[in-house]
Amino acid sequence: MVRTTLVAAMALTATLAGGGCALLPARPLPTIESFEVQRYLGTWYEVARLPNVFQRRCTGEVTATYGTRTDGRIAVTNRCRTADGVIEATGVARFEDEARGRLTVTFAPEALSWLPFVWGRYWILALDPDYTLALVGEPHREYLWILSRTPHPDEARVAALIERARALGFPAEQLQRTRP
Repeated sequence: MVRTTLVAAMALTATLAGGGCALLPARPLPTIESFEVQRYLGTWYEVARLPNVFQRRCTGEVTATYGTRTDGRIAVTNRCRTADGVIEATGVARFEDEARGRLTVTFAPEALSWLPFVWGRYWILALDPDYTLALVGEPHREYLWILSRTPHPDEARVAALIERARALGFPAEQLQRTRP
């Protein structure tokens, strides 16, 4: 597995772009009403995403794995297959509003984590009751992911999440499906 600082740099760029540094406020974006972090932990497979610079080298098999840390934050490990192998980025998430599934995430080095603009919002916009499908985005609607506990989720349920994204004001027609 190739581990590269380029991925971290791209993630940092995306964090800067999607974090709290935008000049114009976003229109309100509702998140889920109830969230249980222990049920969310583990591996999720990316089903679709809005195109973004930090994943441009990903050709398939994109996963995000969440785990606990001793400091109460969440460990984040993102992996994807590229033409050259597998790249990985490790980060950390903290809660903005745990009960509503609002987190912020950074892939910046720990020494920079005190800077507010290195943290990007990771808001859970839809989550099925059995925690097997999730719609994740951020208030400026630049980033969006559909995640599943399995690489091949039910297409009708994915279509419902795409319609939810559209109703929330995301450019759902730009979603790219992820190859398993």
